[in-house]
Amino acid sequence: MMTSERCNTDLSKTDNPNLPSPSEGPTHKKVVIAGGGTGGHIYPAIGIAQALHRLDTTVDIVFIGGEGKLESTLIPQHGFRFLPISVAGFPRRFTLQWFPVIWKVFRGVIQSLRYMKELQPDVVIGTGGYVSGPVLFAGLLGKIPIAIQEQNASVGLTNGILARWADAAYLAMESVRENGSFRSTMHVAVTGNPIRPSITTFPKRDETYKKFGLCPDRKTIFVMGGSQGAHAINEAIVAALPHLIGFADRIQVVHQTGAAEVENVQAAYDRELASHKEFLYYVRPFFDTVEEIYSITDVMVCRAGGMTVAEVTACGIPAIFIPLPSQTGNDQVLNARTVAQQGAAVVLEQGAFTVETLVENLMNVALDGSTRQRMVTASRALGKPHASDDIAKSILSYA
Repeated sequence: MMTSERCNTDLSKTDNPNLPSPSEGPTHKKVVIAGGGTGGHIYPAIGIAQALHRLDTTVDIVFIGGEGKLESTLIPQHGFRFLPISVAGFPRRFTLQWFPVIWKVFRGVIQSLRYMKELQPDVVIGTGGYVSGPVLFAGLLGKIPIAIQEQNASVGLTNGILARWADAAYLAMESVRENGSFRSTMHVAVTGNPIRPSITTFPKRDETYKKFGLCPDRKTIFVMGGSQGAHAINEAIVAALPHLIGFADRIQVVHQTGAAEVENVQAAYDRELASHKEFLYYVRPFFDTVEEIYSITDVMVCRAGGMTVAEVTACGIPAIFIPLPSQTGNDQVLNARTVAQQGAAVVLEQGAFTVETLVENLMNVALDGSTRQRMVTASRALGKPHASDDIAKSILSYA
């Protein structure tokens, strides 16, 4: 269980203009959240913060992340205070690059210790990425309760190290619990990944089909390579278009390409389907309100990052996963296989499937009613739409 010890520091001595001034009157619970580098670490952190405020609007939440990194932009955009530290990731093999990295990490720890001393948080939670290391280590040195949240089917490097000292761990999947990283005395809960409530509550309605020029009577295939797109998925779907023309009266495609490839993919759709006006499709680089698309989706073609898996299963959408094979630890492949083992997805490993195989699996899931319904049921059984609230409740019970 989490300890209740705190740093005994005089906040009146702080000289950092980014930090709150000491105030008189009742004190509120204070939570520090660390996580960054990629959206897969940042958005779960934002989801937890939003859930904390839904449960208690007086909670003081401060994010600590990499100076000049993605989180330094996204966190303030969502209305939360952000404090920067020096961060860097270690190369997998020892090289001369280790020496500047060591210096940056050391600076990050010193900066984090100063923030802990000035903020005096009740609890510190990390959602992964190398920025979590210095922040949670500083919390540990300050005898502040620390917790980790793991998004994938296996424990990431930073979370794996911190798990030895963490007071609590919130896991995306049951398989993570079984890898032996967690002490028997710590609180471990399989909560799922924090997602926005709107992901699962946005209603399916005819207006959404009309907005995107689609038909409610056709099965909708949503192709999504992540916020940055995925070249291999874009390439595979474009190659499959001639094979899908014969199903034009039964299916339609929404394709999120990523900004880098939207023009090429749009041109390929227009070219391949120029003489098949009955084939409905909608191509965009990115959807800000992806819940709109989820609400009308019958089958996904997508990567298998932790947050994508969380959103897809929370919505109960059958998936064709094409996991990114080059990730450290092969997280996406493990995520995809974990979902497929429960009957909620098909896994096609990049570079190892043909266009014909893709089309066959896609049409089987989209058009075979019994197959799709079986996968919908399995997907919903895996989904944890209330993960953010469950994690927030647990954190507040320790703060």
